[in-house]
Amino acid sequence: MPSPRHIAILGAGPGGYVAAIRAAQLGAKVTVIENRSLGGVCLHWGCIPSKALLSVVELGEKLKKAHELGLQLSQPPAYIPSQMVERKNRVVGGLVKGIATLLKQWGVSHVQGTGRLVNDRTMRVSCADGTETSIQADGIVIATGSSAPALPMFPVDGYDVMTSREALEIPRVPDRLLIIGGGVEGCEFASLYAGLGSHVTVVEMMSRLLPLEDKEISAFIERELKKRKVRIMAGHSVKSIEKTDAGISTELTGGERLDCDSILVSVGRRCNTNGIGLEAVGVKLGVKGEIEVDGRMETNVPGVYAIGDVVGKAMLAHVASAQGKVAVDNIMGNVKTINYDVVPAGIFTLPEIGRVGLTEGQIRERGIDPKIGRFRYNALGKAQAVGDTVGLVKILADPQTDRVLGAHLVGSHAADLVHEAALAMQFNAKARDVADMIHAHPTHAEALMEAFEDVDGMAIHLARKRS
Repeated sequence: MPSPRHIAILGAGPGGYVAAIRAAQLGAKVTVIENRSLGGVCLHWGCIPSKALLSVVELGEKLKKAHELGLQLSQPPAYIPSQMVERKNRVVGGLVKGIATLLKQWGVSHVQGTGRLVNDRTMRVSCADGTETSIQADGIVIATGSSAPALPMFPVDGYDVMTSREALEIPRVPDRLLIIGGGVEGCEFASLYAGLGSHVTVVEMMSRLLPLEDKEISAFIERELKKRKVRIMAGHSVKSIEKTDAGISTELTGGERLDCDSILVSVGRRCNTNGIGLEAVGVKLGVKGEIEVDGRMETNVPGVYAIGDVVGKAMLAHVASAQGKVAVDNIMGNVKTINYDVVPAGIFTLPEIGRVGLTEGQIRERGIDPKIGRFRYNALGKAQAVGDTVGLVKILADPQTDRVLGAHLVGSHAADLVHEAALAMQFNAKARDVADMIHAHPTHAEALMEAFEDVDGMAIHLARKRS
């Protein structure tokens, strides 16, 4: 009997560890090299810890409305940041142990150390105990992820000037917090720190927050952040930073000065491609430093694959996991390709966002005038019953075929609800197919049914004048 194929994976984030388990399920011998804890940025300094903290602020927001719901609290709620961080760390620690258990159960070897490619089939690992070892494999998967860029003009010290990593530890709740960057990360932290009591200002170089999202959803979130006293300065960028005895003084490109106590720098990610031997093997990089791959996740060097943030496609944990499964399937001889047309995503602002497919702007750029269905949470029975009526569902459909082109939700459970629209897109369903499906009452999912009905102007609980 021939020996099983050996796959070496550099990095154990949501791409690397998922690829390892799938490879083991397919019968491969698997070695994972990771120089930090299992789980990667998403588990330790991204998706999970930020949601653990935001869940507390979300609960606090609900408790503020307790009296109007008929619940009398003996004392007003107060946040205890240290306990919030302790709980966040327990959640992360438990999930790390779960990954370690899964790898062990599937017979995956975990090498703690820093790996580098020697050739297209060999990795040299500097282990945590000071030793070195060589690992030879039939296929190599690079899953080294991304990190915050080093920007000289923003002197990060972890306290006065922070990245998301330090901000998740809540070193303090500053009275005045300036967030540089109004993308996903910046808006999530604006929700978090505004909830904790900071006076937050968000400076965004583009003309609006969340510039990659549908304009209608972006505008919705801007309004909600303003309700939380967040100051939004879109179309601006920071020109200089100066620490003073009174705090930090910043100058914007328009000449305006902003004073604050802390700064959170949230201006994108860089691909972790340095120091891993790519040049020795001849792996080709793109203009932004990303590893170039084909639809099978293979680089220009046969047998060397790359997945996750390091390939610069969609920097999302679930995309990395999907790419990892595709990569190891191909190494094992099962030809598969990745499909980026249906990638649902959540943004955990307050309220949260769920989206999949094209925005209205992207559709119109293709010369298509889409059919649009909308439904607001304030007309939804479940939302009224639980006292959370802020939200909107927007469905975009092809005017000729009625196929679903995109869905954009904002409101309670939006990141979960969007998967109904994603499933419709995955199977090329028509808007009327979803509209005709019976939805349970009372549920938030009824908002999708009504929005899909509204694509053809047939929503039941939407007031509309007769033409």
